[in-house]
Amino acid sequence: CMPWLKSALNATLQRFSAMAYNSVWDIPGMKAGVVTGDVAWAILEFAKAKKFAIPAFNVTSSSVIVAVLEAAKAVNSPIIIQFSHGGSQFMAGKAVDNTGQAAAILGSVAGAHFVRAIAPAYGVPVILHSDHCAKKLLPWFDGMLEADEAYFKEHGEPLFSSHMLDLSEEPDDENIGTCQKYLERMKAINQILEMEIGITGGVEDGVDNSGVSKDKLYSTPEDVFQVHAALSPISEKFTIAAAFGNVHGVYKPGNVKLRPELLVDYQKFAGEKTGEESPLFLVFHGGSGSE
Repeated sequence: CMPWLKSALNATLQRFSAMAYNSVWDIPGMKAGVVTGDVAWAILEFAKAKKFAIPAFNVTSSSVIVAVLEAAKAVNSPIIIQFSHGGSQFMAGKAVDNTGQAAAILGSVAGAHFVRAIAPAYGVPVILHSDHCAKKLLPWFDGMLEADEAYFKEHGEPLFSSHMLDLSEEPDDENIGTCQKYLERMKAINQILEMEIGITGGVEDGVDNSGVSKDKLYSTPEDVFQVHAALSPISEKFTIAAAFGNVHGVYKPGNVKLRPELLVDYQKFAGEKTGEESPLFLVFHGGSGSE
């Protein structure tokens, strides 16, 4: 069986399986607390099949973590809890030296252990994630992965469910090539990778994209598909944060132009190339920028 055909058949079977579930609790292996690997991926498949999004919240302290979990419990929803670089450093405390990203690594790993300890008490599944990691922050990413691999050796699953690499400021070849390298490593511990192609505008976590050229704010179907073509032979467990004009921050009306129709174009183009219906797993960052 040709690789692309096998992939299309597997994707079709997974989509039908996801549609057959009435809730996330029907997914085999589902539990309250942090879920990883096939179970975490099945949540994303279920959300895609049922056409809803799973919200992700950046957390900076135990109080914020508890607030997110309380909200998820109140609506009985799976949730994504994520640590940004700045939030991770804050979690460790401002007095901790961040040379070599030591404080950011310590804070994110400590925060992950806290989430794992407390989340089961709230009765909802949690995908544990890290947010934007630019090229200059790769030592932070490496430190988290080392913690994941150590946790996997002891528990048979990674500490985090997933991580995000945001190399959207780099040339596409470098961005995708680096993602390939890390996905190979993450595949060994059954972990999900999120990557970004095209740039989310505005300012977040000390990264200023407010002056970026407007063409970078809109990914093309070709841009998005080249990611899928490069990563899918390695692992199915990756998501793509594609840009459709979405931004971080709040701006005057008229300064931001969202083009959600591009999301349909991405799926249609990839579907024509692969023979699958809507093969992409898309992530949306930021918002419309409106007050």
